Amino acid sequence: MPYDTCMAKLTLSVDDGVVRQAKRYAKARNTSVSRLIERFLDALAGSTSREGHDPPVLRRLRGALRGVSVADYRAHVKRKHR
Repeated sequence: MPYDTCMAKLTLSVDDGVVRQAKRYAKARNTSVSRLIERFLDALAGSTSREGHDPPVLRRLRGALRGVSVADYRAHVKRKHR
């Protein structure tokens, strides 16, 4: 998927070890760290993402609350933070 011609630049401060790991991860998946971050931020913002393009950790987190009602989750959080 080619980048749009009108892209904003974003400067981040990230631990050197995390950057090295992210570059290896991106290279192994034939993509860029910029594309990984763009997809992650897009998913966080609630945009409709294409299935299969999210990082595995995000896919796991999305499925963590399947079958749990909002009321049950709120009750859990309330008990947890007493």
